[in-house]
Amino acid sequence: MSNTIGAVLSKKWAWMPVILIISYLATFAVSGLNPLKKKVLPLIPLDEYSLHLDQQVPALMDFYDIPGSSIALVKEGKLVWSKGYGLADVQTGRKLTKDTPMRVQSISKSITAWGVMKLVEQGKIELDAPIWQYFKSWHFPESEFSAKGVTIRQLLSHTGGLPLGDVFTIYSPHEEMPSLREKLTQEAVLVREPGSAFSYSNTGYNLLELLIEEVTGQAFGDYMRREILHPLGMNRSTFIWDEGFDPAVPVGYDLRGKPVPVYVYPEKASGGLFATAEDIAAFTIAGMKDAPHDKQLISPESIEALHTPAAKEIGIYSLVFDAYGLGHYIETLPNGERAISHGGQGTGIMTHFHAIPETGDAIVILTNSQRSWPFISYLLRDWARWRGVESIGMGRIIWGKYWLWAVIGLIWSAVILQVHNIMTRPKPLTIAQTIVAIIILIVLIWCINQKYLFLSSVFPIASKWLGISAFVLSISLLSCAWKELFAKLIFKKG
Repeated sequence: MSNTIGAVLSKKWAWMPVILIISYLATFAVSGLNPLKKKVLPLIPLDEYSLHLDQQVPALMDFYDIPGSSIALVKEGKLVWSKGYGLADVQTGRKLTKDTPMRVQSISKSITAWGVMKLVEQGKIELDAPIWQYFKSWHFPESEFSAKGVTIRQLLSHTGGLPLGDVFTIYSPHEEMPSLREKLTQEAVLVREPGSAFSYSNTGYNLLELLIEEVTGQAFGDYMRREILHPLGMNRSTFIWDEGFDPAVPVGYDLRGKPVPVYVYPEKASGGLFATAEDIAAFTIAGMKDAPHDKQLISPESIEALHTPAAKEIGIYSLVFDAYGLGHYIETLPNGERAISHGGQGTGIMTHFHAIPETGDAIVILTNSQRSWPFISYLLRDWARWRGVESIGMGRIIWGKYWLWAVIGLIWSAVILQVHNIMTRPKPLTIAQTIVAIIILIVLIWCINQKYLFLSSVFPIASKWLGISAFVLSISLLSCAWKELFAKLIFKKG
């Protein structure tokens, strides 16, 4: 008997190398992973690198189903190149150009932080003062934590104890919507002790919007235009919706590729800026070590404060960044230089800028698709190589994609093994297989019913195949288990 079992097991395990090879060949075929892609050589001339972008960007956009993108490059503190690719509106065929203003989402936070620091330098507010003392017409809603300890610095560094806020409700520019104060009364409920931990919060930045309005007596959009945007030369940028945008703002496209008409939020500071890639590039230049004198709106000391880590334990963001400063993510590059950055994601939109203030290098990437994280990561990786940087944190998303496809390959190996089990009719652990299959199906149903999944956003193609693979595995497990049950029932009746 033992010899028979050993023979069966030996035969089954003998198939494993073949199963693995078949699984990974199939996975490689559908994944689009191609290790033979041409690499960017360090410090090649700009015209060679721009030619590389002209080949790489459309190919990646086509692979990830991204309708349009706008990119700008800064080298030695100067804007040296910019270009728009693809479509602003797929239905009408409208082109996306470098002059197309786009919603930049959370890049807005970095620029809002400059607006706050301007008030600090003017002596109108203090970074470590409790924010409530500047409010005249609004009060924090009650919570189990005291709001009296919430400081301006904490809000800038996402350590104020506030929640993320509502990221799903959007409004047509012509639609009636709640006021900033009404939204803050709903959302600015403390969920943890102020200063105790990093927790990314749109609500915290929207409180800074109210702060600016209360202290200056101006509408937030007007203040930012006068004090930050126009002085920096960001003349195509605004926090205020304008029917006269020319060219018109692009249509966005969600994770499934469905169009998302242009929208606005009641709040502006956390994600309400419309800008071109060139204007965001101008913003990065102002934060460089040798910024032009006419662009030095705030002191080098204030810029250093913005670029200095204020929160080092930043949760899942630590996978690609080292810390969060005041309105900026921060990482130390392999060559020891400091990079500052911020990305933005909304319904149908993804954006990112990355800058190295010491060397005067920066890249800005704006897209009208929510499927753009891998696209952005590939561009950042190659940009870093071009500028002589060995690697960059966002490049880890590419390695994450490789690992996810490796998991998918293992799942298909398990599927093939289950099919082999069905055909050879061994005696599996019927109950265990059924439980595992049901758990997989429950998780998949839960995922399908979520408005947003982090994994789907970061890996839009691989996550889809992961779901399909998990579903097929659950069906194969149930088939194998139930076949054994049916066989037992038939044998008993016989």
